[in-house]
Amino acid sequence: MEKTNLKHIAIIMDGNGRWAQCRSHERIWGHIRGSKIVSNIVEEADDLGVKALTLYAFSTENWSRPVGEVTVLFKLLKKFLLKERSRILKNNIQFKVMGDTSKLPEKTKKLIADLEEDSKSNVGLKLTFAFGYGGRDEIVSAANKFIKENPGKELTEELLQSYLLLPQLGDVDLMIRTGGDQRISNFLLWQSAYAELYFSQTKWPDFTRVEFRKIVEFVSKRERRFGNVCSSDLQTSKMMAVENKEIITNL
Repeated sequence: MEKTNLKHIAIIMDGNGRWAQCRSHERIWGHIRGSKIVSNIVEEADDLGVKALTLYAFSTENWSRPVGEVTVLFKLLKKFLLKERSRILKNNIQFKVMGDTSKLPEKTKKLIADLEEDSKSNVGLKLTFAFGYGGRDEIVSAANKFIKENPGKELTEELLQSYLLLPQLGDVDLMIRTGGDQRISNFLLWQSAYAELYFSQTKWPDFTRVEFRKIVEFVSKRERRFGNVCSSDLQTSKMMAVENKEIITNL
């Protein structure tokens, strides 16, 4: 099985509510169906050799949703932790949650803490749930923490990176959003500065391992320039420089 060169993939799991409404169901049915997709994508990412997978499970803006819907999301997180704990540990996956989990039920917070502790030495896929997370909040918090601990010292990109919630995850190589919308919705803003973006029309409950693999394979073939010119353009530039030198010499 061919491994990908993409180390860190982030996914905005969008479209659950619209998936349910298209079927004349309440939004919560979309979240229930969508929660069943997560394990398949985690397994596929692991098979592809992805080093880190970060899933946007609940944003800071999601607190404004109806109480019933938020409660269901809490319960689905707890169910995932109970159901997938053994498989996460068995497959050498390191599990983390990034964001504000203070409003979660105490039992769920304990499940998170226990799984984080028991999987911290695992060296396989780094699986992270962004829950109660906001990209702007993460950057502001990191900057404020640095200023408090280092009064008068100048802040650099490298230092700010080290003060993020999980700096060990590194930059995002590919960000996928399902559901058709084309925005990143305050997700991993700093880490995604040079991420490849892929917007799928497929709503999350219909997202499959096959589509995920195809996206990864497609994006893996892109030439990532990180602000530089591509190799063919560079060669052309060198040839033009030689020609220009000859013209100037012959003047």
